[in-house]
Amino acid sequence: MLDLERQYRPLRQELAEALAEVLDSRQFILGESVAAFERAAEAHLGVAHAVGCSSGTDALWLALAATGLGPGAAVVTTPFSFFASVSAILRAGANAVLADIDPATFNLDPRAVEAVLDGPGGSSVRAVLPVHLYGQTTFSPGFGKTHGLTVIEDAAQAWGAESQGVKAGGLGEAAAFSFYPTKNLSAAGDAGMVTTNSDQVAERLRMLRQHGMRRRYYHDELGWNARMDGFQGAILGVKLKYITGWNQARRTVAERYDALFRAAGLAEGGPYPAQGIVLPREVEGSRHVWHQYVIRSSRRDALREFLSSRQIGTEIYYPVPLHLQDALKSLGYSEGEFPEAERAACEVLALPIFPELREDEQQTVVGAIADFLG
Repeated sequence: MLDLERQYRPLRQELAEALAEVLDSRQFILGESVAAFERAAEAHLGVAHAVGCSSGTDALWLALAATGLGPGAAVVTTPFSFFASVSAILRAGANAVLADIDPATFNLDPRAVEAVLDGPGGSSVRAVLPVHLYGQTTFSPGFGKTHGLTVIEDAAQAWGAESQGVKAGGLGEAAAFSFYPTKNLSAAGDAGMVTTNSDQVAERLRMLRQHGMRRRYYHDELGWNARMDGFQGAILGVKLKYITGWNQARRTVAERYDALFRAAGLAEGGPYPAQGIVLPREVEGSRHVWHQYVIRSSRRDALREFLSSRQIGTEIYYPVPLHLQDALKSLGYSEGEFPEAERAACEVLALPIFPELREDEQQTVVGAIADFLG
């Protein structure tokens, strides 16, 4: 699925030197390496503020808390995402409300959100948390203002993605990024970031990530220990210089997959698969960064087992929709309420994708799928 060695090898010396600078400075928590990365991230994303933190999950909680989304507020999000998209809402004390996905993009369907707003309890909804799943933005700029909602982007998989020329991170009041080691822009451990164009939100973010302190040992409110460490800031500062090229390489890999599958006659129009597979697509007006390349197959589990027998790695993102997770039964949803998310969970399969993936390796993947379908 992912060969981190191919990315690490040419950067080894540069990364080692950056880590040595942190050792020499002894600024192990926050410090100049984190501050420098934050400044570079602001410039890269075109946002006023970028606040480093300890993980993508903490970034989501910080974004919600700093924008005042707590008890009494309802936040609409998707049932087809990683667990943290909902758990962070609950951790902030808000109510999580779910809406179904678009079967073509797997992202939160704006029409489903509007149906929630028009339905019972819609008046309590104060925010929407769209997930830019697999590296493609959902919702265009202005959706929140049109509907009177605060927009908190879950941009964990979407560093560098764009919608109508605006990068993820600047599409709402705040956005949460993850730098988990498998992400397009990755740390050497857990790390995250919140971006915002609001001076007030940024000030609260920096306070909340340090136990609610504006002055050392003076706590203004309940915060959390959610600081980024200096080593991760140093590594991310190095890798940020290369992310534009890496994202473009991922786009090239995705284009090759598309061409190979179509040349082999395996691609179906969709959005649902029949005998072949349905390919992912880039929405007009957006720029996909292809964190994952996810196909749909009506025989997904058998296909995955077949590819495994050929020593081809795959993954399922995600096999169980959030409304059917045991830990989230308290949300009150039941099977059948979000049919698009439930069907996607049975059909999606992520294929190997990373910037250094070779064309001959992609041919092997496509050839194996052709053998299975043949």
